[in-house]
Amino acid sequence: MYQTNNETGTASAVEDESAVVQTAHDPYRALRFRDFRLLLIGNFIAVIGEQMLTVAIGWELYDRTNSALALGGVGLAQVIPVILFSLPAGHVADRFNRKNIVVISTLVLLLASLVLALLSFTHGALPLIYTCLALIGTAEAFNNPASSTLEAQVVPEDAFENATTWSSSSWQLASVLGPGLGGFLIALTQGASWVYVANAGTMLVFVILLLMLRTRGQKRLPASEKATLRSLIEGLGFLRGNQIVLAAITLDLFAVLLGGATTLLPIYARDILQVGPTGLGWLRAAPSVGAVCMALLLAHRPPFKRGGRALLLAVAGFGLATIIFGLSRSFWLSLLMLFALGALDNISVVIRHTLLLLRTPDEMRGRISAVSSLFISASNQLGGFESGLAAQLFGPLISVVGGGVGTILVVIAVALCWPEMRKLGTLRKS
Repeated sequence: MYQTNNETGTASAVEDESAVVQTAHDPYRALRFRDFRLLLIGNFIAVIGEQMLTVAIGWELYDRTNSALALGGVGLAQVIPVILFSLPAGHVADRFNRKNIVVISTLVLLLASLVLALLSFTHGALPLIYTCLALIGTAEAFNNPASSTLEAQVVPEDAFENATTWSSSSWQLASVLGPGLGGFLIALTQGASWVYVANAGTMLVFVILLLMLRTRGQKRLPASEKATLRSLIEGLGFLRGNQIVLAAITLDLFAVLLGGATTLLPIYARDILQVGPTGLGWLRAAPSVGAVCMALLLAHRPPFKRGGRALLLAVAGFGLATIIFGLSRSFWLSLLMLFALGALDNISVVIRHTLLLLRTPDEMRGRISAVSSLFISASNQLGGFESGLAAQLFGPLISVVGGGVGTILVVIAVALCWPEMRKLGTLRKS
């Protein structure tokens, strides 16, 4: 990432900005920093493209194959490189310039999207499409631990929770616009090809904004610290000694693994709710609408005073909303439940990510973020595969409802196994 010795000028700039007079609670604290704004805008544009891409992949594969398993294969193709490369990527993020890592991985995502566009235009073979998805998974494996720690290099520590809230809000707002735009573009062009081209354009804009970003000096691993097995798994040892962070990651892991309703949205849109590609776009967007509303609420309220209870209740509510969505045959009720899913999930995201930033030393943030990404991203992709496989074997209703029930059971288990989580107050160490 950024080195202290060659970026002292940018470090002092951030320190000067941190001298802004604060009120008791400033909802716009993080937005007062120029580099955070650049990062926020870049992520916003990139996520719009990524969400458009997600809609396009799901629609094209299901339209070509009529197979729920083909949708699950999207997750499987992306999770394998995440499992293989996340831990080495965490070491890389702690050893090298994190901004440069994000730039390179974003360029790889741009290239993969252009190849997907070519395959879509020419009706290329499905194995080639899954190969591109594996390339995307590889790029994301290196991107996630580096990008998730950039916030800590553009805002001071007292603004971490506020920065996380605004980042989540931006991500979710982009996720509102992206699926709707993706569904509209698919309907307009009678295919997914141009969506891939549009995504490549958003990646290019993100790279340009990243190159304009000034970051503070980063505490790096020394050059003598090789990527040994001990170094790679050091993040796992840290988590084992930090029960609060471990419990938060475990909750997210199983909630995502079991609550895979969004993977099956193409089936619900076409076969159950019968709303077509435009309806699919709005179903995809509904969780993000809920998350944006929740993020705005969180930004304007004081920091969490009982973070553990809030996290447990949010994930339990996530499971309940998943069950109702699975049983629903009403488009509007389904939208409402997806709205609730997004709102409740956003609480979990803000708490977990803030805990990671506040309770992890800077020189270990890459590896800890890598472990978190490995758990969360892997569960996300494996959850998609699990949902697709369960839907293929037992039908979408059992797949979704069973996942919601499982999520609630996981909340109960975490509350019993980690009493520290039930007792957690503020997110900072006391």
